[in-house]
Amino acid sequence: MDFNVKKLASDAGVFFTRAVQFTEEKLGQAEKTELDAHLENLLARADCTKNWTEKIFRQTEVLLQPNPSARIEEFFYEKLDKKLPCRTTNGELLGQHMLDAARDFGPGTPYGSTLVTVGEYQKRLGGAEREFLQTSAVNFLTPLRNFLEGDWRTISKERRLLENRRLDLDICKARLKKAKQAEAKAAVSLPAAPDFQETRPRNYVLSASASALWSEEVDKAEQELRVAQTEFDRQAEVTRLLLEGISSTHVNHLRCLHEFVEAQATFYAQCHQAMQELQTELRSANGDTFPNAFSANPSSCPSPVTPELRAPTPGALQEEQRPATGARKARVLYDYDGHDAYELSLLADELITVYTVPGMDPDWLMGERGNQKGKVPVTYLELLS
Repeated sequence: MDFNVKKLASDAGVFFTRAVQFTEEKLGQAEKTELDAHLENLLARADCTKNWTEKIFRQTEVLLQPNPSARIEEFFYEKLDKKLPCRTTNGELLGQHMLDAARDFGPGTPYGSTLVTVGEYQKRLGGAEREFLQTSAVNFLTPLRNFLEGDWRTISKERRLLENRRLDLDICKARLKKAKQAEAKAAVSLPAAPDFQETRPRNYVLSASASALWSEEVDKAEQELRVAQTEFDRQAEVTRLLLEGISSTHVNHLRCLHEFVEAQATFYAQCHQAMQELQTELRSANGDTFPNAFSANPSSCPSPVTPELRAPTPGALQEEQRPATGARKARVLYDYDGHDAYELSLLADELITVYTVPGMDPDWLMGERGNQKGKVPVTYLELLS
């Protein structure tokens, strides 16, 4: 293996000189060449784009895949350029568990048949989720990743090169300034020349020689400055062209954002439609037994659905239309909050009218208070004669 010691030493010397220049600039001991305002604005805009793109990308990854270990696995498969194995979604896994449970409980039983129905819809939702994840990864995450790992790396590389060219330029400026100061000092200290060459004193010869050397140093420094200025201007133009391409990146990310929103809208619409169909199928399959399944122990299974969003089932309407028997007054012993639209909320010490309905659970009565009517638990009442 070739090992160029001279090149290594030269690179080390350049690095050290740049480090000294950078440190002196930070300490205010050296002048710094400022970039033009347009380039500074482009740099600030690029930094802003990179920072927010990175945050949006990371948070979208968390949204699409909340499991950190799964995200790490996907990262390694992507770096190894291998196809990620097909992963079952949570909805599909839940649906499969429900179908397996239905086989053990018996698909002919009410619970088993309902598990079959709900399980099939859960697998359907899981499939819709899988399609949404794949579409979002291709149309939204991939372009963001390509910018961060491709375009931004190129921009960062050229920016570092521009900073090095600027440091080299400032080093040449400082070197030229020192050479001119030394030349001027040598010219001032030069004694008057005698009339004859052979009688010139030694100090005059030495001073003249030093002045000539500093003049050559000035010329050399000016030449280096011109080269450094040319390289800096060229690199500034290259960097400016790359930074102006950020506008095209914004346009591309805007299109990807629209596609991401479309994928989300499609996914949530599929979920909404599936759940509506599932509710309709459950109501038609269970009839009036579905709402009564929870009436035996209302405190153990409170319904999270608010009365405004829950439509009464045909079985509940039939129950309310059954003839009432044994109407009488009752005093409420404790406050009670109704768990759904079929239960009546109660306040302690108020009087209501209660009666029984044929086929109703014996632990419950129908209660009326003005125009309000609903089921009330017997244990919360003191029946009056």
